[in-house]
Amino acid sequence: MPIDESRSFIPVRIAVLTVSDTRGLAEDRSGDLLVERLLAAKHELADRRIERDDVDLIVARLNGWIDDPGVDCVLTTGGTGVTGRDVTPEAIGQVAEKMIPGFGELFRWLSFQTIGTSTIQSRACACVTRGTYLFALPGSTGAVKDAWDGILRDQLDSRHRPCNFVELMPRLQER
Repeated sequence: MPIDESRSFIPVRIAVLTVSDTRGLAEDRSGDLLVERLLAAKHELADRRIERDDVDLIVARLNGWIDDPGVDCVLTTGGTGVTGRDVTPEAIGQVAEKMIPGFGELFRWLSFQTIGTSTIQSRACACVTRGTYLFALPGSTGAVKDAWDGILRDQLDSRHRPCNFVELMPRLQER
């Protein structure tokens, strides 16, 4: 989709959360990839953390960022599968005000081009809560590339036409 160079770029303040029982920052390749891509796109890294696969810990971290005026968007990686420890979508569900079902649908369609029917195991999802966007991505670097390169790079660019998530930000808390 086209970028309208006549429009101003508005950097988005993005927090990155890796959900994992086994990774620390030194082993967090997916989180590293998200940070590299968002910085290359001229966005701001608002914060970066790792949380265990625990709904209460994830919800607490998400609520902290949702209520932080310095965070516009949260990208999570990990915990979106179907095993017993995969609880990121459940945490998202506890804080979600408005789901964005098209994100997960489009992510799985893009992912299908790369990994075939294995994409059905992903529960990637997105929502808006109290004016903050939340996107839950699978924990693999391939999934992060699919989500960023195929969806988020454009939707988080205020110059993307015909529309994008950034231009909606001032209206997210309308009542």
